Amino acid sequence: MTGSLKVLLIILDGVGIGALPDAATYGDEGSNTLANLASASGGLKLPNLERMGLGNISPIAGVTPQQAPEANFGRMAEASPGKDSVSGHWEIAGLILDTPFPTYPDGFPPEVIDAFTDATGKGMLGNKAASGTEIIKELGDEHVETGKPIVYTSADSVFQVAAHTDVIPLEELYEICKTARALLRGKHAVARVIARPFTGPSGAYTRTPDRKDFAVCPPRMTLLDQMKEKGLETISVGKVDYLFSKRGFTGAVHTRSNADGIGKIVSTMGEPHTGLIFSNLVDFDMLWGHRNDITGFKQGLEEFDRELPGIMETLAERDLLVITADHGNDPTTPSTDHSREYVPLLVWGKGLKQGVDLGTRKTFSDLGATIGEVFGIKTKAGTSFLDSIRNG
Repeated sequence: MTGSLKVLLIILDGVGIGALPDAATYGDEGSNTLANLASASGGLKLPNLERMGLGNISPIAGVTPQQAPEANFGRMAEASPGKDSVSGHWEIAGLILDTPFPTYPDGFPPEVIDAFTDATGKGMLGNKAASGTEIIKELGDEHVETGKPIVYTSADSVFQVAAHTDVIPLEELYEICKTARALLRGKHAVARVIARPFTGPSGAYTRTPDRKDFAVCPPRMTLLDQMKEKGLETISVGKVDYLFSKRGFTGAVHTRSNADGIGKIVSTMGEPHTGLIFSNLVDFDMLWGHRNDITGFKQGLEEFDRELPGIMETLAERDLLVITADHGNDPTTPSTDHSREYVPLLVWGKGLKQGVDLGTRKTFSDLGATIGEVFGIKTKAGTSFLDSIRNG
């Protein structure tokens, strides 16, 4: 390869586009993050995504299908069981799970909690499935009084530890989560241990942007490992490196918000290297999907759309831009958890064909196979669609 060649992959975390056929098994029948959000909010104004062909994938109020979309468009189904960020990102990178990560709707069993409290020496509060904002309202005062960390989970495979930064300083909280990560193995190997720091006075506790994810290590090689072995750059922007237990990346740029992430995507694209920039904009999921914040979610999507032309300008002639998601998180449903959905797929580049209907891909790994082929790498899963969008 001569000159730099970049693939910019942007994950709009939680931005699904319709329930998968097995969604009812997960309690997600009828979920459709984009369409339901648009209907509930009077329509979405996404002119740039509209021109790319977002409305050609599935009906979305306010987003008109295009006669000649500027990008190639489709949707992807998750072949792995579950609806977690880890499984979604892993599958994009070519690792399809055979069995789901364990979940704990009734809280963690004594063997897990006893090992955790013995190892930390701090005790714990909670141990149930709960909304993160609600559980700190419920148990925040007792936590401040006792110094015991708050342990909770959700419908996803997560072991979350919340603590006030004045009670358990940030670095200590991270160490507690590392301890939990080391303990949660075998049948209790949850996808992620998540540090959830919060601050503020009683009655006004607020989560800080210093969340940190400690994911289980991928059990097999991924596209990232293959790229790194070939001497290519693999740069994480956002939380992506945490989801792979930092394996397979040559560099990482962490972010504090969508706006910060977009700025760092643009600056990273300006660096002279060849490889993959794997980015995640987490606010759609963390701030708005999990809190059923329809207004915030809509505003966040429209803000991303306004910034999209500036992102596209960073691409050179041979570069590729991919916009997709890792799962759904429909803010219009009673659930505050992820939803089992298709994810949108938009692929654009100055040197690519335009308006190719990529259809419904059977696995997220088709995207990984396509990115691999860009760099001359054959992945272990997925079917590349590069030939259908490449000129010449």
